[in-house]
Parts: sequence; C-alpha cells; structure tokens
Amino acid sequence: MTLLECINGPEDLKELSQDQLTRLAAEIRDLLIETTTRTSGHLGPNLGVVELTIAVHRVFDSPKDRIVFDTGHQAYVHKLLTGRVGAFSTLRQRGGLTGYPSRAESEHDLVENSHASTSLSYADGLAKAYKLRGEPDRTVVAIIGDGALTGGMAWEALNNIAATKDARLVMIVNDNGWSYQPTIGGLAEHLAAIRVSQRYENVLDYIKTTLSRAPVLGAPLYGTLHGIKKGIKDVLQPLVMFEDLGLKYVGPIDGHDERLVENALRRARDFGGPVLLHVITRKGFGYPEAEQNEVDCLHQVPAAGALPGTWSRVFGDEMVAIGARRPDVVAITAAMLHPTGLAQFAAAFPDRVYDVGIAEQHAMTSAAGLAMGGLHPVVAIYSTFLNRAFDQTLMDVALHRLPVTIVLDRAGVTGPDGASHHGMWDGSIMQLVPGMKVAAPRDAKRVAELLNEAVEVSDGPTVVRFPKGKVGVEVEAVAKLGGMDVLRSPAAGLGADVLLVGAGPMAMMGLEVADRLAGHGIGVTVVDPRWTKPIDESLVDAARQHRLVVAVEDNGRVGGFGDAVSRLLRDHDVDVPVKTFGLPQEFLSHGTRDEVLEEVGLTPQHLARQITEAVARRSSGDDREASETVPGEAAP
Repeated sequence: MTLLECINGPEDLKELSQDQLTRLAAEIRDLLIETTTRTSGHLGPNLGVVELTIAVHRVFDSPKDRIVFDTGHQAYVHKLLTGRVGAFSTLRQRGGLTGYPSRAESEHDLVENSHASTSLSYADGLAKAYKLRGEPDRTVVAIIGDGALTGGMAWEALNNIAATKDARLVMIVNDNGWSYQPTIGGLAEHLAAIRVSQRYENVLDYIKTTLSRAPVLGAPLYGTLHGIKKGIKDVLQPLVMFEDLGLKYVGPIDGHDERLVENALRRARDFGGPVLLHVITRKGFGYPEAEQNEVDCLHQVPAAGALPGTWSRVFGDEMVAIGARRPDVVAITAAMLHPTGLAQFAAAFPDRVYDVGIAEQHAMTSAAGLAMGGLHPVVAIYSTFLNRAFDQTLMDVALHRLPVTIVLDRAGVTGPDGASHHGMWDGSIMQLVPGMKVAAPRDAKRVAELLNEAVEVSDGPTVVRFPKGKVGVEVEAVAKLGGMDVLRSPAAGLGADVLLVGAGPMAMMGLEVADRLAGHGIGVTVVDPRWTKPIDESLVDAARQHRLVVAVEDNGRVGGFGDAVSRLLRDHDVDVPVKTFGLPQEFLSHGTRDEVLEEVGLTPQHLARQITEAVARRSSGDDREASETVPGEAAP
C-alpha cells in the first residue's frame, strides 16, 4: 500500500515527517500523471501545487477552516488529500469525480464555480460572516493563480479585504507565470521582475549579519539602514503595491519547498488579519514533458488547443484569411489564444491581436473602443465566459451599435468540464440584446461563410457560435428559404407534416430525425436558419404549410431560439403548433457530449419519438400546445 492510500483526510498529514512528505509528493505526481493521461484533465496546474496543497492541509483544519480555489483547475491534489484517492480513477467520467471542487463530493469542497478571479470575493464574504457570527477561530484560505489576478474582480475584492483589518484571511498567490498561456499585462511584468530580483529580505539579512558585528559603528549603522527598509523594498520588491493597499505581504517564497511554505502559512495564520502570501511555483513541476511544453505546460490533457479538424481550428484558419483581406479586422481574447484558434492569427498579424488576460468585461469594452476607432474587432471567448461580459455587450457595444463580432467557442454541451463550462446560456441572453445578430453554423463551410458575413456587418454587433470538438461532414442546401438553407424536403409520397428548424449542429441532427420519421410515413422539411437572431420571416409562410413546427437547439430552452420561433409565429397569428427542444434549464453534470445529450433527450431517437407522438395527437384532433414538458425538457 502506498503512503497516499493511507491518507483518508487532512488530519493524516499532520503526523508525517519531512521524508514522508517528500515521498507523498512523488506518489501524488505519479497518480496525477497516470490518471489524467487516461481520463483527460488539468495536469500542469496540479503538478505545480503538490507541495503547496500539502502545506495548506497541514497548517489549516479543513473543513472548519475554509479553502477556496480560484477556478479549481488545481484542486486535484486537494481531492486526493481529502479522502478521494479510491475514486480518483473516475475523474471526469460520467458518474465519477468532477474536474473541479464539488460540494456533492466532499465537505472539504466549497466553491465549484470554475470561472476565474472569484476566490477573493468568496473569501472576503466568508471571513466577514465568521467575524459576525462570533467564530474567531476559523480562517479562510483563498488560493489564486497569477493569471486570475488579471481579472478586475480580484482587485475589487483586494480593495475591500484591505479595509477589513481583523479578518482572518490568508490569500495565497500561486505565481507560475501561466494561466492558460503565459500571463500577460502590467501585473505579470511585476511578477516576472520578482523571479529575477534579489529579495529585499536577503539584503537586510546580509546587512544585519555583517554590519552588526562591526565595532562601534556596526549597530547604529544597521539601525539607520533598517530605517530605510521601505526604500529598499521599493527598489527590490515590485509587489510593494500590496502593502500600499494595506495588506500584509509575505514572500516571494519557493512553492516547492513544503517546509518553507508551511512555516510561512503558520505565520500568516497567526497574524490575525488579512495576509497575502506570494508563492512561486513551476507549472507542470516534476514532469519534464509538462515543464518543457511551450504552449501551456500541459495545462490540460489532451491538449485544449485548436487541433486540425476542430471547430476552433476552422475558425482560426478563416480568421487568417479574413485578416489578410481586411486590415481593419483585429482579434481579442481573454487568456485563450491557443484554445480559441487565434494562435494562427497572432502569428500572421502579431500587432493585431490582443490577449487581455482573464478579463472578459474589459475585452468587450475594449472592443467597443476599437470599433469606435474605426476597426472591426473579433472577440473570441468560450461561450460560458460571455456571461461575465453581458453588461458590456449590452450597454457598451450594442447600445452604440458598434461593429463587434463575438465568436463563442464551446457553445452548447461541452462534456467533461461540467456545469460551469456548458455553453448553454448565450443563445438566451443574446436574444435580449437589441440589434444583435446571432449566427450558428452547422458545419465547417458554414463557419467560414457566416464569419465572413458577420464581419461585413457595420451597424451593430454579431455573434458566431459553435460547439467543442471535431467538425462533422458538410451538407449542402437543396433549396433556399429566404436567407435560410433547406437541407431536406419531404420524401416523394409524403406530405408536409413537420417543419424542423435546427440551430447550428442541431440541423444535422434534424436530418437523422427526418430519416427516422420518413420510415413512419411522416414528411419532414429540415431547415438550417443560419442566423438564429433575427429569425428570417420566411419561416412564417413555411410554417403555415406544415402541420407542426419543431425547433431544436443546443442551448437552454427558456428564452432561446425555440422561444423566438414561437414568438415570431404568434406575432403573425400562425396557429400551427410549435414544439421546442433544447437543454433543460438546470446545471448539467459532467460527461461526454453524447452522454449528456442522451440524458436530456437530444438525440435523433428521442426527438423522432416525441415528434411522432405530437403528429399523432395532431391527427387525432388533439391540438394541445406542443410546448408541453417532455422527458429531457424544462417547463417553459
């Protein structure tokens, strides 16, 4: 039995010797590598925090003391030290451990939202709550990476934490120079300077040990020099800004020296007020293949970059072509240059791409400024992160009718990253934005086609959304319906029973549904709307020629594309029933895309059965609204 297998909880760590801790760290790294290379997962971040996490659990008493991880990418070691070694082989598998902290898994997990820059705000609130509740023996620990400090919310929290002088709050800045890609911006330059600067504490130690031994003048001279300690700090310690905020700053220290980290944490814990501990680590530490990976130190296994044949890569390739033709097109991303496919654009046009760090709000308003300056910015982010920039999209971009194109990668069900990463909200919230145009390509050719159409729009914002993973086969239209593509007409001998309108990849699924329904004598017209906002009004007359309208989308059902179709037909007094299919309005757990879609009923088999039943009810004279709840749907 390994030493790690004997760890049933944090209390088991407290009696281990330094030699045993070194052995434990090695066993943890071995298990991290073995598991993530088999199940996929965030390898590099966790390899970098092994000693740090061990030290945290030796010093603090979880769950009495609360530990908050920012983004949760680096929480695998925490899972292993809190009794989940036996289940670790199920990481990111359906029904197994999640890839982030999970309240359902353990009392030691608190925050499972994997969106960055939030930990300090959670910690601020927790520390204030414990103070008001009269629980002064509880400490809150926030572990935040240098990348997450590029998010403005983290600095809003720091400003407030500094005002609460007696909060028992320890903030650990895990500084490895990387978020997804190398951390950028002014803060990153400060942190980089520390890595190559002599620490001011060492200077003072030298002065103290050398000059204090000098006869007569030694002690007075040391006292004088000690009095200008602040000046030395200003010269040698770029992070004096934290102390200027009123925060006690400790560091930087070697994050791979468990004993050193542990001693610093004990001092921070006993201080009695907010303390910021600056820890320098190496992402991927202990695994040469990760340490030497130039893209992201194996942030995720398999690589999350825009690989050939993926939606992201198709977008990235087309951006290069557009950039060559349109010198006014620039690109913005939020610490996602490689995953979103913009690396190729950056290589071709390095002066026309801006990686703003983990700062989606800033990205959107900066895009507004670029558009006001006569350029056409393309903002490429994950669908789930658009939520953070909704106000900026609404009030800074759309209100001013600015030509900004927002490209949403990972739209719809994304798979094993779980609830916080499913891109199932943008299709609803973008429906709220006046003047917004939203495109959903069904295949690779349509990605290029719709992206080009989007950047030609000059009087308002546009969105192009597509899912994660490989692009499937391409299907050409058999006819046009206004600006929409007709992909299938009813087979010979069948009537116009169902008008199936599928958004993006759901149009491809509609073709499989049509084949199944044809076997039951039901004629289906399959339409790809191409643009899901505004909806082409040619749909109105087409709906009147069918007995049932079906709208399918890989977005939350409430307020999405299906609701927009229903509203359009109601506004035109079309009395043909409408049945909407989409994702239930709930937080969906992790699993492969196919597993999640199967569970919520978004498969050709499930859809064909529900539509067949709806057509049968229509034939029998039962005209109940087809928006009734069915398995896998949420009530409207």
